[in-house]
Amino acid sequence: MSPAPGKRTSAFSIWPRRILAWVCGAILLVLMTLTVVDVIGRYIFNAPLIGSTELTEVLLVSVIFIGLPAVCMDDEHVTVDLVTSQMPAWVHPFRKALLALISATIFGVISWRLWIYGSQIAGYHGVTNSLRIPVGPFAWLCSVCAAVAVVITLYVAARDLRRALRA
Repeated sequence: MSPAPGKRTSAFSIWPRRILAWVCGAILLVLMTLTVVDVIGRYIFNAPLIGSTELTEVLLVSVIFIGLPAVCMDDEHVTVDLVTSQMPAWVHPFRKALLALISATIFGVISWRLWIYGSQIAGYHGVTNSLRIPVGPFAWLCSVCAAVAVVITLYVAARDLRRALRA
């Protein structure tokens, strides 16, 4: 999760990005180790790792949502440029700002609904089947990460729009 080539980075965004990169890297390392141990146990010893599917699901959700703020910091969302290359250059900053508003709105709805979902699950003490891991805190973690993504997306959009209007 290093900054994209050619992008300016501020001191404000370097440390959060590094922390997110280390956390996501550690989660991916655990996920990789879990998968290797499960495959070896399953096919060599005929004894799969109990709860590996649940752990994989929880770790995947965690790495995706924890990495989301870093993606928003770099403004490196997956995009498809079919029509935008035909647009005049002056349209691009406004298009980016509009798309950032749409993205922030979607992240906001995701955050809101995940918080409600996490509260519902925590209310009836929802846990995973095998390992009995509480699910509510993971929904809240995802909700908070999506909310942070909203703030970062709006900040990056406003910063880029200001730069474009000054130029």
